[in-house]
Amino acid sequence: MTPDAFKAWRKSLGLKQKDAADKLGLKKRVIQYYEKGARDGKNIEIPKTVELACFALSMGVETYDGRQLPGASAIASEEAEPAGEAMSV
Repeated sequence: MTPDAFKAWRKSLGLKQKDAADKLGLKKRVIQYYEKGARDGKNIEIPKTVELACFALSMGVETYDGRQLPGASAIASEEAEPAGEAMSV
């Protein structure tokens, strides 16, 4: 997720930086770093966990109790199958 995409996500939900920080469990300053793409002159990446949390919030999910979601087992089994293995002769 790019800094611009992160900021666009926040604005699309109508959240102020402080609101986004509260929903993501972060400090407002971290939100500012993510939107700038840097901290103390060094580039930073938005962690995958934050990216996925943004997606969840976009879908209206604010809490998760760890239960498996419907259809998740089918997705997990598809990912577990080896893709394109060469056949031995």
